[in-house]
Amino acid sequence: MMHLGFIIAVCSIVVASCTSDLSGGGEYDADEIIAMRQEKDAQFSEGNESPIPADKRSSFRGLAYFGPDPAYAVPATFSESAKADTLTLQTSKDDVRKAVRVGKFLFQINGKELELAAYTFVDKDADESYFVPFTDMTSGHESYYGGRYLDVAIQDDDDYVLDFNLAYNPYCAYNENYSCPLVPKENELDIAIRAGEKK
Repeated sequence: MMHLGFIIAVCSIVVASCTSDLSGGGEYDADEIIAMRQEKDAQFSEGNESPIPADKRSSFRGLAYFGPDPAYAVPATFSESAKADTLTLQTSKDDVRKAVRVGKFLFQINGKELELAAYTFVDKDADESYFVPFTDMTSGHESYYGGRYLDVAIQDDDDYVLDFNLAYNPYCAYNENYSCPLVPKENELDIAIRAGEKK
């Protein structure tokens, strides 16, 4: 999965804070989401690992996002797979990535019961987060047609918060030279997720 390491770290912090806010009855911290987005824009504009082609960085004015919305930071239960299945994820190029389906997240949005499979990659030494790619009814319209990703920090218990405000585009959305895992059919949501990064 092609993305900057700082995104995982910042996302983990934000997810942790969202969990505390929701369980404690506090308010959703939109400012933290906005600060993370500003940091990402700065990295994309100036960072050495930016996926923005070098000849386009001078005109880069930041990524497009849906506004932060606490309705899309939803409680979720992680259900571990009885048997971890290894599968092959197709990519935007001819190569493939080996992944393990480790479980699924069960949650609700607008009263609708939903689930998303969670994966880890075989070629990674250690996993600090679950890889949760998805498409939804905004894909190809308001958001990137190939779908978006969530990195969900692994916890000791099964009660999580899925914050779709942290949903981000794969690097191949900005630069065709990158190879990005495609969203498996099991993670195609039949609901619009108007949160996170736009196309």
